[in-house]
Amino acid sequence: MKDDLEFDMEMAREYDKGIRRAMPSYDALFRMVQSFLRANVKDGAKLLVIGAGGGNEIVTFGTSNPTWTFAGVDPSEPMLEVALQKAKDEGLEERVSIHTGIIEDLDFPERFDASTCLLVLHFVETIEEKRSLLKKVRENLKPGSPFVLVSMFGDQSKPEFDERMNLWKSIWLDLTDLEPEDVDAMEESVRELSFIPAAQIEELLEEAGFERISQFFSTTLFGGWICHTRK
Repeated sequence: MKDDLEFDMEMAREYDKGIRRAMPSYDALFRMVQSFLRANVKDGAKLLVIGAGGGNEIVTFGTSNPTWTFAGVDPSEPMLEVALQKAKDEGLEERVSIHTGIIEDLDFPERFDASTCLLVLHFVETIEEKRSLLKKVRENLKPGSPFVLVSMFGDQSKPEFDERMNLWKSIWLDLTDLEPEDVDAMEESVRELSFIPAAQIEELLEEAGFERISQFFSTTLFGGWICHTRK
């Protein structure tokens, strides 16, 4: 098990490096999300983290907010083990519970004060599955609770999307030793993900029971939205 965990930790480290290349404003995003959460929850807040594998949300928010507790959900058990190990390394394990699976299949004994779903929605294939995920998040939150959603977004048939994709590729070429053909292959993989336009993401949030929906973040292929559950 130790060797497996070390391998998974190395995978997590590679992810941490890769996501900062794919999204150069990754750390700034986390600072903005934390500020939004701090402005909208009280001490002792219980947070639901969708896509918690790897542990970045738990560690970043947990170390700076010593009264918050976290329930992390992710379908990848190995990546959740990485998240738990990171939490242990920071002395946070008593404030963290991890739950393997998808939120639609899990039941919690009480509702949460806030939730995040960062860089998950574009991996959820269909519109109905996206809608189901967002509704289940809302059902697990108290009325008026803050929610942050960050996802790749866009209409791949539009020239505007191609311009953002070209910038995304240029960043990889500028910051790494990858060859153009390598980045072209990455583009092919990314285009297989489930992109939807920003307006449709906002419609899904509203349908799921969220209000005060606002896009606060946009960089290359990624966008972020803040909102609250209806009271």
